[in-house]
Amino acid sequence: MSVINQLERSGRAQFLIATHSPILICYPGASIFQFDETGVSETTYDQTEHYRLTKSFLDNPDVFLRHLMED
Repeated sequence: MSVINQLERSGRAQFLIATHSPILICYPGASIFQFDETGVSETTYDQTEHYRLTKSFLDNPDVFLRHLMED
């Protein structure tokens, strides 16, 4: 993110990044587009499924781990 920021601030670069990373999608000032069965729409990082899933896991990892480790 530091390199992206340096290049973006220099005015010499812009980026088109496809990612599932909740860290990258929260880049300040980023335009976020979501592609799904209904088409393409602009959204905010905290409305993406990737953000919500990661936040849910970090808020309560035991629930996720218990579910994954069940026989």
